[in-house]
Amino acid sequence: MDFGLNPEQRAMLDTVDRLVATHLPPDEVRRRDREYDPPAHLLKAYSEAGLLALPLPPEYGGLGESWTSVTLVHERLGYHAAMAGSLFGTTVGFGSMSVLTYGSEEQKRELLPRIVSGDLRFSLALTEPGAGSDAGALITKARRTDKGWVINGRKTWISDADRADYLLTACRTAPDSKGSAGITMLLVPKGAEGIQMTLLEKIGNNCLTSWDISYDDVLVADDSVLGDVDNGFRNLMSTLHYSRAGQAANSTGQAQRAVDIAVAHAKERVQFDQPIARFQVIQHRLVDMQTRVDQARHVLYHLAWLISEGMRCRKEAAQSKMVATECLQFVTHHGMQILASAGYSAESDMQRLWRDARLYTFGEGSNEIQRDIIAREMGLQV
Repeated sequence: MDFGLNPEQRAMLDTVDRLVATHLPPDEVRRRDREYDPPAHLLKAYSEAGLLALPLPPEYGGLGESWTSVTLVHERLGYHAAMAGSLFGTTVGFGSMSVLTYGSEEQKRELLPRIVSGDLRFSLALTEPGAGSDAGALITKARRTDKGWVINGRKTWISDADRADYLLTACRTAPDSKGSAGITMLLVPKGAEGIQMTLLEKIGNNCLTSWDISYDDVLVADDSVLGDVDNGFRNLMSTLHYSRAGQAANSTGQAQRAVDIAVAHAKERVQFDQPIARFQVIQHRLVDMQTRVDQARHVLYHLAWLISEGMRCRKEAAQSKMVATECLQFVTHHGMQILASAGYSAESDMQRLWRDARLYTFGEGSNEIQRDIIAREMGLQV
């Protein structure tokens, strides 16, 4: 396991830096956050740079790169802006890896090249009013008919649903089934008749919009099933596996950005006739912040290596998501304290990182659930 970057990976990260500098400079990040304006234009830029092709085999238009390369790109995008990392993460995690991992050959050949070209987006429609951490409690139903599947139910807190082409919807398809049994993943076109969406207001991640979605006799074709009928919970867990790995990368990048902002401020801010970076209390706080980021990065890179090698890593994925998201909250909390009023300003990048960070310890599986997963993998839940 080598954490060093090869020349191709260094060049790839340089490409990411240039891409973001051109298409999403800092002032544009602030404007979009202020105006709730997601940077959808980045998707084509990602495609042209080859970023969306990274994890996919050449036969589907991909580059066949390792998950380590995907992780490096995702982390760097997160460093520049959470909104840039989120767009990449939902496209790869909810879209590419779901179709590649458990889609049919026909679905792979139809959908994956369109994802690579930046023409297709996905949203994961899982959470319901009564089914959050307990994903097996979902009650949205899909009934098979001679015309296809008819879906009725409600999903909530669904990210980027308005801009997705497909809602990857978890439905209960086996009558009277409970828990993880009897669930099927369906690809539902966003514009299907019977879908109604309501925007949900929130305090952060302004460019990752959230929606409440109702399905009222929504009809989709029989070939809309992605994965296994009535045995789709394991497919769902595969999607969450990759999306959590992506969230860990995005969070680690954001956390490093927060530390760098705090360090720069501490060197420039003068009190008692000297930069506050000379005070031991500030130095130690910054050291703790950087140490937490380095820990998160090492756990993240280990996970990326395991995925690249095709090894089982359920525990490590949960650990990486947990460590990285808690790291981000830690460093933004202390970053706000170091910047004080400068951080509390609406123009500050630190306050945006601080607001956005609050989502990640419960989004896509709360960290309490991640700890339960780790405990099971340790053989503690007997």
